[in-house]
Amino acid sequence: MASVHAMLSGGVGPDGSTDAARVAEDGVKALEVLRRSISVDVHTHGGPQGIYSPAPPNGSLAAGMRAGSLAAVCLSEIPDEPLLGRNAAGITGITRLPSPDELYRHHLERLAWADEMVAHHGLQRALTAADLVSAHTAGQPALIGGVEGLDFLEGKLERLEEAHQRGIRSAQLVHYTPNDIGDFQMGMVTHEGLTAFGIEVIRDCHRLGMVVDVAHATEKTAKAAAKVSTKPLLLSHTALAGCRAMASARLAARQVTPDHARAIAETGGGIGIWAIFPDLDKYVEGLKEMVDVAGVDHVCVGTDQQVAPGALQDYAQWVNLISAMLRGGFTAEEAGKIAGGNYLRIFRAAVG
Repeated sequence: MASVHAMLSGGVGPDGSTDAARVAEDGVKALEVLRRSISVDVHTHGGPQGIYSPAPPNGSLAAGMRAGSLAAVCLSEIPDEPLLGRNAAGITGITRLPSPDELYRHHLERLAWADEMVAHHGLQRALTAADLVSAHTAGQPALIGGVEGLDFLEGKLERLEEAHQRGIRSAQLVHYTPNDIGDFQMGMVTHEGLTAFGIEVIRDCHRLGMVVDVAHATEKTAKAAAKVSTKPLLLSHTALAGCRAMASARLAARQVTPDHARAIAETGGGIGIWAIFPDLDKYVEGLKEMVDVAGVDHVCVGTDQQVAPGALQDYAQWVNLISAMLRGGFTAEEAGKIAGGNYLRIFRAAVG
C-alpha cells in the first residue's frame, strides 16, 4: 500500500476517481483515530536494521514510525539470539546450549545498542505511562525497552533489577532456550508449568514495575502465571489456534487456544496479534478472531517485525493498518483500543 500521505495527495488512483476518493477518506479517518488514541506495537525487533540484526543503530525506525503516525514500540532484544537457528522445516530453535554468562553478555550488548538508538537516532525512552502519553501528544516516537526471554538471569534476580535500571519495562519469561522459570512452546516440557523461581520473577517484575509477557510460554505455564500475577499480563505476539487467515501454518505450535487467551484476558491483560498474514485485510480477520474470544479490550498489535511473510513490513504502513481495521468493521473507538489504548492500560497498571 502507498503511504497515507500519498493517499491524501491523490497518489492512489486517477484524480477524481471513486477509488482515490475512498482511499483518501479512509486515510483521513485513520489519522483521526491516531490523533485521538495512542498507538503501540507491543512486540517488535525493529525491522531488518533493528535490534535483531548486526546493523548499527540508525534512524530508520524513528523515520518509519513518524511516517505511519506510530507513537511507540516495545523494542525487544533477544538474549538467546546467538544460539538460534532454523531446521529444515524453517522452524526456529536453539542449535547449542549457552556457555556460562554468554546470554547475559549478549543482553548487555543489546542494551548498549538500544542506548545508542535513544541517544542519537530520533527515539525517546518511555519509562512510565506518562512518557507514553507525552510521546503521543508531541508526535515524538518512543521506545519501550523489552527483553524476549529471561534466560540471562541464570537464577540471579539482581540481574532483573539491573535490567530495569537500564530501561527494560517489558519482560518475557521464556523464549527458545530452556531456563529455570517455566516451559516454552515448541520445547521439551521439563517443569510442568511455572517454577518456584518463576513465581519469584513475576513478583519481582511487579515490585520493580515491569510488564510480564507470557509469549512463548506453554498454556500451563501461562495459566500458572495468571494465577499468581496481581497485575495484567501480556501475551505479546501470537494468533488464535486454527486461524484461517494466516499466511503460514509454520508456527502453529506458537498459537494459543481460546482458554489460553481468556486466561490472559481475565488478568485484565492483552494478547498481541503478530503480522504473519498475507495482507492487512487478512490481518484484521486475525484480530477479529481474537476479539471474538477475548473481547476487544484485550487485543493488541504485536507484529514481531520483521517476520516473513508479514503484513506490516514497514511502519510507514501503520496508518494503513488502522484504515484496514475501520474498513473491516471495527469502530474508531475499537480500533483505538487495539492499536494502543489497551496496551497503555496494561502498561499503566504494571509500570505506573
